[in-house]
Amino acid sequence: MGILNITPDSFSDGGRYLHLEDALRHVETMLAEGADVIDIGAVSTRPFIDEVSEQEELQRLLSVVPSLVHKFPETLFSVDTYRSNIAEIMVGEGIAIINDVFGGQFDDKMFETVGRLGVPYILMHTQGKPKTMQEAPHYTDIVQDLILYFSERIDAATQAGINDIIIDPGFGFGKTMSHNYDLLSRLDYLNILEKPMLVGVSRKSMIHKALHTTPQESANGTTVINTVALLKGAHILRVHDVREAKQTVNLINYIKYPYDYK
Repeated sequence: MGILNITPDSFSDGGRYLHLEDALRHVETMLAEGADVIDIGAVSTRPFIDEVSEQEELQRLLSVVPSLVHKFPETLFSVDTYRSNIAEIMVGEGIAIINDVFGGQFDDKMFETVGRLGVPYILMHTQGKPKTMQEAPHYTDIVQDLILYFSERIDAATQAGINDIIIDPGFGFGKTMSHNYDLLSRLDYLNILEKPMLVGVSRKSMIHKALHTTPQESANGTTVINTVALLKGAHILRVHDVREAKQTVNLINYIKYPYDYK
């Protein structure tokens, strides 16, 4: 899953793809490098960020989504939103997947809306909202807490008619450095939920702070964490650097299925 941020303030590439021409070129590049899905985000959810209005989010999305869907009709696009109205409008514009960082907890109409629309839903875990989520996050046991959270949210989503659910443990969302690496070390425990798992660690602070580098210099560290995630059961990698992620996936598949390749 390649990331297209049409935001002025995302932590890694904010401001780079605000113009349609730049967004189109970036999507074309990511597809050429092997992306299977393009995830479009119009609102930054990095820690301590202020909330963007629904109207602003919609305007940003409508400035690129219709053109992207028209130019790349065979491509699966997801939209990174936590608002049910945005989800409904975007599916009408050709978006195929809803990616909700709040797991339906920000907007109590999200589950009903996605169930009615009949599209796949990415259910992420977070603790708190971006403005406050990194202010002393606490867990009794992060893996057990996430399994309980996902069990309850999956049940609610299923009852609302959502049939295709992908879980995302939400690295960096309401989690300290220790939480993130504890979760990563036991990520395979989430396989008990029997849902496809998306992992998004690309250029995040759990990498560049640990390596004392910058988000832009974190491609190698991202590959290391992605490798571990794949070995522990991740099915989808959400990334800025598609070529490196695609190579990682291919090599892990060689390890897992050595006699399926020649």
